[in-house]
Amino acid sequence: MKRSGPGNLLFAFFMILAMASTLVARELVVSPDGKDSNPGTRAMPLRTLTRARDVLRTLRGTAANVGECDTVLLRGGVHRLDSTFVLESRDGGSRSFPVRYLAAPGEAVRIIGGMDLPRDSFRPVTDPVVLARLPVVARRHVLACDLTRAGVRSFGKHRQAGHGHAVEPAPLELYCNGAVLPLAHYPDSGAIMIGEVIDPGSVPRIGDYVNIRGGTFVYTDPRHAIWAGADDVWLQGYFKWGFADDKIRILSTDTLRQRVTLATPHMYGVGNGEPFNQYVALNLLEELTMPGEWYLDRSSGMLYVWPPAGQTDLAFSVSVLEDPLMAFDDVADIALEGCMLELGRGMGISVEGGERVTIAGCTVRNVGTCGIVFGQGARQTFPHLTADDYDGVPASRILGAFQMHYYRSTTWDRQCGSGHRVLSCDVYNTGAGGITIGGGSKKDLIPSGSSVENCRIHNYNRHYKAQWAGINVDGCGVLVAHNEIFDADLQAIFVRGNDHIFEYNNIHHVALNSNDASAWYLGRDPSDQGNVVRYNFFHHVGRPDRKWMMGVYCDDATCNVRVIGNVFYKVASFGTVYSNGGHDIVVRDNIFIEGYGPVFQLKSMWYDFGRFEIPYFFGPRGVYRRRLTRDLDITLPPYSTHYPLLKDWFQLMPDSVTYVGMRPRRNIVERNLVVNYEETYRLVGEYAQCDFRDNVVVRGDPGFIDMPAMDFRLRSDAAVFTAIPGFQAPPFGSMGIFQDRYRRMLPVQ
Repeated sequence: MKRSGPGNLLFAFFMILAMASTLVARELVVSPDGKDSNPGTRAMPLRTLTRARDVLRTLRGTAANVGECDTVLLRGGVHRLDSTFVLESRDGGSRSFPVRYLAAPGEAVRIIGGMDLPRDSFRPVTDPVVLARLPVVARRHVLACDLTRAGVRSFGKHRQAGHGHAVEPAPLELYCNGAVLPLAHYPDSGAIMIGEVIDPGSVPRIGDYVNIRGGTFVYTDPRHAIWAGADDVWLQGYFKWGFADDKIRILSTDTLRQRVTLATPHMYGVGNGEPFNQYVALNLLEELTMPGEWYLDRSSGMLYVWPPAGQTDLAFSVSVLEDPLMAFDDVADIALEGCMLELGRGMGISVEGGERVTIAGCTVRNVGTCGIVFGQGARQTFPHLTADDYDGVPASRILGAFQMHYYRSTTWDRQCGSGHRVLSCDVYNTGAGGITIGGGSKKDLIPSGSSVENCRIHNYNRHYKAQWAGINVDGCGVLVAHNEIFDADLQAIFVRGNDHIFEYNNIHHVALNSNDASAWYLGRDPSDQGNVVRYNFFHHVGRPDRKWMMGVYCDDATCNVRVIGNVFYKVASFGTVYSNGGHDIVVRDNIFIEGYGPVFQLKSMWYDFGRFEIPYFFGPRGVYRRRLTRDLDITLPPYSTHYPLLKDWFQLMPDSVTYVGMRPRRNIVERNLVVNYEETYRLVGEYAQCDFRDNVVVRGDPGFIDMPAMDFRLRSDAAVFTAIPGFQAPPFGSMGIFQDRYRRMLPVQ
């Protein structure tokens, strides 16, 4: 046996040190130019994320697995996914030793679920049949691309999409230089009004499942006659109510009587007479009339596009992958940093279960459904479009029938996990909302500890508009802070659940083309308590010509909401803050400036428009009865101790007919500054209780730093400080996004 001398011992000692240092700072490098047979070093990188994950699994499975954060460094370029990149529980780290997937500093990393189309695959149109269908103005501009030859095998399909429908993957979409291009449509701006309704069609909302049929109405634009022979023409708009969008295929067109019959019903049937009863016609080669528009002939695979004007070096891409681009399943302590994810027909990122997943400094854009989703969705099993008759099962990595499932079961544990963060990300050009987040337990009032912070979210309603907001929140104890949300037809924030905090957000130019809509919405569950809306800047919400637009919307007996220290400018026609029969709404220390309607409106709904709906809500099988006594019990802990003012909701009053919950109470509007409003407070219906105290209403500039420039900080000598004792000026300068190291990673929009 050879004896170990001092030199050999010293060599062994340094080998141990070298191994330890490697394990402490383990890094794998992935590059589009790498090879999966490489060791994953900077000089010899791997090619795919999947290979890097699998190498880490092997390394972490050895007995020598000790050390700090494992890092997968992504080099710049296009990382294409043919299937979802999945991380599971075995791929996670720990609080002390997280696992990071991050973009190399200063390099643009694109993770795509689609394809970049070769430039030389676009040619001028020569097919005489196609040229005859194209508008004359477009014929010399439109280019054709054979998608099948370019390698695209699946085009997806158009589906009915809108209020009450399960969210499904979008059909193939076209992008140019990172911007989504509009499908050929008519009219180029504005919309077509619905004419006389001949037959509203079936009305699924009231259980009308017999003789199921779409509605028939008189069209008001003669252009319909040109489309009479076209296949697969869709109408997208508001067919009955301004909060319920839909996209419905045309079944037939009667050019003699100027009538359109829809292929399937709208949830509420077809109506007309309101300014929002209008639609746009989609998917028509005959309407390819402007730069940027496109059309796909699904039978031949030929794509036709009029290239966007004013741009050079055009790069076209199409979406392909219908599943999420990434899925984090029951994983802990994972971070994704500095990457761009795009070109999927479904969602960008799915996170289910797990703890402390951080998505930071990322851009999620150009996807067909939602940008980032925490938790499960649902799959409907009931055979018809429905609401109250809904039946379904939870499902992973989809949104699906999320809204209907939650409406049926408000204590649904969607397996969202806890302690997750979306930090300093941009989410935009999505089809069904920006970010959907929940967690904790509504039933047991356990906070999730998850948050969305410092994110910019916009243009998030391309396919589904109603109920899919910039941020959808449910569960218990989620923080939404310092975000900017804008450019949407309906809500910026859609809320369910308890004890959420919404603070320091900048929300603007939302609820732009709808009705009965708002910037912030919560409704139909009095047990959704403890939510706080504070220190936000709401501006340019709704339109003066739409009569039911709200800023903060506490719908259908929403209770215990604190609206504190916000600034509202040019917000809403029906109430900057609005309550339908709510209790314990506190509106304090806000500044209201030049709204389109009243500062505050409260409707005692059970003595007004809701008098005929009392059985639906309070009856033995009513919505409130189910949500307050069966899904949970407001008379027992934790609800009876956490929200003691709620537990008498179902007690009968001396008349033995009226429930306590039917009469608004303990609502307070106090210490607010109201500037240049035509109407201040509106109470509607018997027992519409609200205490108004120490509010000041003024004309002109009350002492802002720069009112024309929308700098609504108050000067220290502003009269409001003496006019309202104890008034706390909103922290206007702190509202909205801020620069941090992650936000500096993002490309300029």
